[in-house]
Parts: sequence; structure tokens; C-alpha cells
Amino acid sequence: MPAKGAKVSSRAQHLERRPPAEAPASGEAHTTGNTGSQAHTTGDADNQPLTTGEAIKQRHAARPGQDVRFPAHGGEAAVTLTNVSRSFRDRAGTPLHALRGVSLTAQAGSVLAVVGASGCGKTTLLELICGLQAPDCGHIDAAPAALMPQRDLLLPWLAAIDNAALPLRIAGLPRRDARERAAPLFAELGLSGFERARPAELSGGMRQRVAFLRTLLSGKPVICLDEPFGALDAITRMQMQRWLSDALSAQPRTVILVTHDVEEAVLLADRIAVLSPRPGRVVADLQVPLPRPRSRTDEQVVALRERALGALRVELP
Repeated sequence: MPAKGAKVSSRAQHLERRPPAEAPASGEAHTTGNTGSQAHTTGDADNQPLTTGEAIKQRHAARPGQDVRFPAHGGEAAVTLTNVSRSFRDRAGTPLHALRGVSLTAQAGSVLAVVGASGCGKTTLLELICGLQAPDCGHIDAAPAALMPQRDLLLPWLAAIDNAALPLRIAGLPRRDARERAAPLFAELGLSGFERARPAELSGGMRQRVAFLRTLLSGKPVICLDEPFGALDAITRMQMQRWLSDALSAQPRTVILVTHDVEEAVLLADRIAVLSPRPGRVVADLQVPLPRPRSRTDEQVVALRERALGALRVELP
């Protein structure tokens, strides 16, 4: 249960979110999003079947795979955090403050980048938005959200198309129907011809695209991306940044992007929230009013990058 004073809600479901007893152990848990925060009651946490189709559908505001799209920069806020704090205890019982007094808003159809030093609570922030954790205090109002974690977590025994269609299968769709719904997106996201390839046969960038497609097919209007390109080499990372920008133009969603790369945030986001070292606090909120695609050498891009880096340097523990 959330701590006294904490309030978490979803406009779609108005369900109280409870944190799972343990961290998710497999990729499928990350595609259920915030309406699945209670999925451990019907999921595989106790070696039970992954789902009963009706139980999942009752919780989902949007059916997995449904074409849920927001116009860019919609007027309604898709995610709002108000004075949110989160703490943990180490093995010795000493409190570890991850986030303190965080207030953020992401407008529907926009990209909000969250940057900060390692350990400042960025992943915790995403898990709170997705309902995988509950805050100690504060209020979270979020549309249904799906998390794409740092690792792709593709299942090695499944073909790429079956990995991508996993949320549809969890929701009870037959394999043929799930594949039919996923197949058109493979061409749209540059994966045509690799539908039947196993993860070991794909490059790092291709695996990330499959993981992104799996997240899209969850049908959630909010996508939380946790360092999606952090494990890639510099050249592939630049290619994937351009690819993600194009993919979001073709498949609009509200995106919360966590990254250590300030330049990446400027290239991809509409707004940048800079967090202080632990406990994470918002120390800068920068608008990025630049047309896409953006160039690293553009004067405005360089200026915004320096402003964000300046906020990171000024805020010391």
C-alpha cells in the first residue's frame, strides 16, 4: 500500500496501484504498464498462468495493439507528478532516498526527456509512472503506461515477430491474429524480412527495435523508455536516435525518455527535466522548441545542451 499521504490514480481506471512483491523477472511484465500494477494477482509471480484474457482486458484502458494515437503536443496532460517522493532501505535498514518532491507534467503526444547522474532515481521515476512502484508521498495522475527497460529482454526461443506480439498473446489473442497485427509494423519500423529471426540473429539495434515494437503493441498511450540506446555503440546509437524520431512521427505516443546523454535529450525531446544527484529533484525544466529532424551542430541544439549540462554541474550533492 502507498505510504500515508501518497495518492496515485489513473484517469482511465481510477485504480489504486500497489507495488509488486518482487521486481519483474521477465520482459513480459514490463509491457503491462500501470493498469497492470496489480497483475501479480493473475500473472506468473506464483507460477500461475500469465493471464486470463478477461482479467487483463478489464484492467486495460486500451486493448493491447489498439491504435492509440495522440496528436503532437496535445493540450491535455498525459502524465502529472506532484511532489512525489520515494525511498528504500538497504540491507542494514538505512533509508535511501531516491526521489524527493518531484513535480513534472508531460503533455499528450509530447516527448519528455529526464536526464541526471547515475543513481538519481530516473528508473524509479519511470516505474512509478507505470505503476510498478508506489510513491511514499505525493500524487501521480497518468494515462496507462508501458515500460521499455534498459535491456531488450527478448525471449531467445521466440522469433522476432512473436517477441513483438507478446503483449497481444498475453491478452489472449491467438498466435495468428497477434502476428497479423504485428506484421505491418515490421516494415514501418525497418524490420521487414526479419520477422522469423531469433534474437541471437539480430544486431543490437534491431533487437531494440523489436523491443520498442513490443512496447507499442501493448496499446498504451504513454511509453516510458529507460536508456533505450545506452548499450549500443556510438554509430548505432546515432542511427537509432534518428530512427526513434521517425518512428514516433509514424506512431505518436506520449514518451517519457530517461537518458544520461544530454545531447540525445535535446535531439529527441520537446522538454527536458534535469534531476539533481540523489535524492533526485527537478533542478531545471527546459523547453525544446525546435523543428525535427535536428542536427547536433545546430547552434540552438548546442546552446540547449550547454544549458542542461550547466544545470547538472551546478547541482552538487
